[in-house]
Amino acid sequence: MNIILERSKRFCGYLVGIAFFVSGIFKLIDPVGTGLIVDEYYRFMHLDFLSFSSKAVAVALSLAETFLGAALITGLWRKITALAMLAFMAFFTLISIALLVFNPVMDCGCFGEVIHLTHWQTFIKNIVIDVLCCVSFFPLSALGRPRRRKYVAFSMVGTAVLLLAVYSLLYIPPVDFTDYSSSARLEASERHISRSLSAQDEYEAVFIYEKNGRQQEFGLDDLPDSTWTYVSTETVKKTRFRNDESIVSLPVIDESGEYHDGLAVHGKVMVVSVYSPGKLSVRKWRILAGYLRSASEAGFRPLLLAAASPEAGNSILDDLSGEKEIDVDFLRSVFYYSDYKTLITLNRSNGGATYFSEGFLVRKWAFRALPNHDRIMELGTEDPTEPLLSYSTVGNLSLQAFLLYAFAVMLLL
Repeated sequence: MNIILERSKRFCGYLVGIAFFVSGIFKLIDPVGTGLIVDEYYRFMHLDFLSFSSKAVAVALSLAETFLGAALITGLWRKITALAMLAFMAFFTLISIALLVFNPVMDCGCFGEVIHLTHWQTFIKNIVIDVLCCVSFFPLSALGRPRRRKYVAFSMVGTAVLLLAVYSLLYIPPVDFTDYSSSARLEASERHISRSLSAQDEYEAVFIYEKNGRQQEFGLDDLPDSTWTYVSTETVKKTRFRNDESIVSLPVIDESGEYHDGLAVHGKVMVVSVYSPGKLSVRKWRILAGYLRSASEAGFRPLLLAAASPEAGNSILDDLSGEKEIDVDFLRSVFYYSDYKTLITLNRSNGGATYFSEGFLVRKWAFRALPNHDRIMELGTEDPTEPLLSYSTVGNLSLQAFLLYAFAVMLLL
C-alpha cells in the first residue's frame, strides 16, 4: 500500500513538473512576447510604472518555472521545490480568480503564444494543478530523497535551458506561434474584409471567342451569342477562399496617413520592422539602410516600417542626414509607418527583417542575423518555397529535439 501511495505521489509530481517545464520553455523561447504578457498584467494591476522591467521579469519567471519543473521531474530538493511550487500556485490561483472576477480583455499567457486559454479554463487548470500538488507534496515529511544521478540530469538540462534562454534573448523565436508565422498570407484589408479567410486552388474552363478581330475570354455560364466565333478552350487556375488559412493584415501608412497595404502583397518584398525606432543607434540605422539597399539590388521591394508618428520619423531621418554612409534619400523613399503591436508581433527583433513573396511570409531574421549581400542576391533569384520550408522545418525540429533531449535526460538518467 505504501508503494502504491508513493508512486501515486511521484506520478502527480511528474504531471505538475511536466506542466511547469513545458510552460516555462514555451514562454522562454519568446521573451519579447512573454514580456508583453507581463506588461498586460502590470496594466491590469495598475502597476504601469513597472513596464520597464516587463521583459526582465518575464525571463526570470520563465526560468524559475522551467527550473522548478525540472527539479520536480528529477525529484531534487523535494521540500524546497514543494514549498516554492505551492507558493507559485497560490499566486497563480489568486491571479486567475482576479481574472474571473474582473474579466479583462487579455490572455493569461500560461503557455505563451502556443496555447490560449479563457479565464475559466485558466482557473480550472490551476485548480487541477493545486489538487495534484496537494496529493504530491503532503505530508512534506514523506517526500523521500532523490537519486544522486539526478543531480547530473538536472545540471545537463539546466545548462541546455540557459543556452536556450541566451539564444532567445539574442535572436527571434525558433518556432513562431504568432499569427505572422511562416506561410501566413498578407492581404490588403480592403480586399479581404468581405471574403472568407483562406484560399484553395481550383481549375476552370475558359472559352476564347473572336469577333471583329478581337478575342475575349468567357466562362461556361456567360457564353456569347452566335455572332462570336469559337477559337479555343483553356484550363486556368482560380483562387477560391476558405476559412482555414491564416491571413493577416500589415498596415503600411505613409506620412500623410494614407494606407499602402498593397506594397507588401505583390512580388518579393523585404520588410524591415522597427518597433522602437528611438532605441536604434546610428550604427544600426546604417546597417539597416545598407541591408535595404542590398535587398533593392536583389530585386526585392524594400520597405521600412517604423512604429512612430510621421513627425518622429522625419526627425530621425533629419538626424541621420549628416551621416555620410547612410543614403537618407533612399531611406526616406522606403520609410513607412505601422503600429507598435503589429510590428512587434511581425518580428520580435527591433530592426528585424521579414521576407514576403506574393503576399506569403517566407522567413524572418533578427537584427543580429541579417543575411549578407551575397545571400540576399541568392534569395532574390531562387524559388521562395525552399527557404520557407527549411525555415519552418528547422525551427520545429529544433524545439522538438530540445524537448526530447530534456525529457529523456530527466526521466531516463
